[in-house]
Amino acid sequence: MSETLHDQRKRKDLLKHMILQLHRGDAPDAVRPQLVRLLGRVPYDEVVEVEQELINEGLPTEEVLKLCDIHTQALQGAIDAGGDKNVPAGHPVDVFQKENQALAWEVSQLEKLFEELKALSDDEDPQPLLHDIRVRFNALMDVEKHYLRKEHLLFPFIESRGITGPPTVMWGKHDEIRELLKAGIDSLEATGMATAAEAVVVVDMVLRSAADAISGMIDKEEQILLPMCLDTLDEADWGAVAAGSAEIGYCLVVPEAEWRPAGESTEQEAETGGRIRLPSGSFAPMELETVLNTIPFDVTFVDADDTVQYFSEGRERIFARTRAILGRKVQYCHPPKSVDIVQQILSDFR
Repeated sequence: MSETLHDQRKRKDLLKHMILQLHRGDAPDAVRPQLVRLLGRVPYDEVVEVEQELINEGLPTEEVLKLCDIHTQALQGAIDAGGDKNVPAGHPVDVFQKENQALAWEVSQLEKLFEELKALSDDEDPQPLLHDIRVRFNALMDVEKHYLRKEHLLFPFIESRGITGPPTVMWGKHDEIRELLKAGIDSLEATGMATAAEAVVVVDMVLRSAADAISGMIDKEEQILLPMCLDTLDEADWGAVAAGSAEIGYCLVVPEAEWRPAGESTEQEAETGGRIRLPSGSFAPMELETVLNTIPFDVTFVDADDTVQYFSEGRERIFARTRAILGRKVQYCHPPKSVDIVQQILSDFR
């Protein structure tokens, strides 16, 4: 047992050293052979633990974010996802994987269109190909629902187990991809009169970056995030993820089955009939819920420990929120780039 722990610690220290080599500017192609030779296949959980350790030891999250794509490239094919884990149809992981397959197909079709566009001569009209590229690129925009479900349903459960670094880094990557997709849509709108050569420049400078970023995120999910979640979340957690998923929506696919945790009852709990008493009167729970949900703006209650304890569920929602955020630190409910603003708001309230 002690030998196993020693080997694991040695492997993690080597992995940390190589990631820091990347931080110092060493090229991924130079680091990768060392990684494969010294470590063989790296268990996914050690990648997560090393990333968390680096953040705990003071490497800024922003730096880990910058390194994310580089060290993923260096680790490409060397991460052991822990073997195939069978999940039933309709399980949240099954849905995420089916969505990733659909996204990967869209990216592959885009790559074919990019190559066809590059093969056009200067006097050929690129507009039919640009039309097809717009169709595929619009399909990729649907990834927003995929990312929202990760951010608001999966990440709270990971964080509750003390794994805060990787979700923060991944949310930051989501925001980068969102910016790349927006830039891609804007650039495509400006190609109505573009020549073939001009269209190729747009592809190389803008569109390919967005497609590559989505492919990279698919790899991170399949190799690290989803195996980690399967090992970390319990049946009740997955039930909460499944319950909140339909409200946010699905990306490019419709779940082939409805999944529920074993033994879960579909019957709602009976009303207790007890009233909530306040100094100036009282409410039945349903009355109070109706009043709060009728207010024409979102209401969120964060307690003195910065923990989300309640949010209203009005008909016209401003923010995407699910019940999985209850009990979650409010700082983790926002993108990494907004945390400073959130912290300032909390300080102002105090």
